[in-house]
Amino acid sequence: MTRTHTVTESPIGPLTLVATNGALCGLYMAEHRYSPARDTFGPADPRGLEPAVEQLAAYFGGELTEFDLPLAMAGTPFQQRVWQELRHIPFGETVTYGELAQRLGQPTASRAVGLANGKNPVSIVVPCHRVIGTSGSLTGYGGGLPRKRYLLDFEQGTFALL
Repeated sequence: MTRTHTVTESPIGPLTLVATNGALCGLYMAEHRYSPARDTFGPADPRGLEPAVEQLAAYFGGELTEFDLPLAMAGTPFQQRVWQELRHIPFGETVTYGELAQRLGQPTASRAVGLANGKNPVSIVVPCHRVIGTSGSLTGYGGGLPRKRYLLDFEQGTFALL
């Protein structure tokens, strides 16, 4: 297993991209709640991460609404199901944790869905920011609530600078 990383700038601050054998396995913001230890990211080497950097630039440039990257996300089978379902939430839209649990066929699992959502290792690309509380409130986000608000507002065309 070969792991490398690179850092790219974005409107929400620096993003650290981590790849395993050429597939994106991590995307971490500054102050990311569940970021693994930096010494696990492998050497700094942007080769192989260019498509992710380019797609993120296109996303933040308003030219891309859906990512198409090879992913290698490590997690439990339940987490994998949640993360896969997150990819079906359209750009600019939101769902609640309860709605996501319903989509997974486990209507009483909204808390477990929230935990799995919070452990998403590839933020933005797998859009965990599009999940909100039942009341429409913003709930936790690994990169912090101001970044979640920015991403949601950006996708809905109503964003302001951080």
